[in-house]
Amino acid sequence: MAYQISDECISCGACAAECPVGCISEGDSKYTINADECVECGACAGVCPVGAPAQA
Repeated sequence: MAYQISDECISCGACAAECPVGCISEGDSKYTINADECVECGACAGVCPVGAPAQA
């Protein structure tokens, strides 16, 4: 199941920089994950300072 970014996101960009497939992009109020491209590796969750990315 693909990761999703919660409203806890502070838009720091750490997750996007760590994503090995580049499926994370900056949205209007938080970063978003393209579920079709997510490989569920958890790299984004490991670097997020607020724990915003989580499996759906």
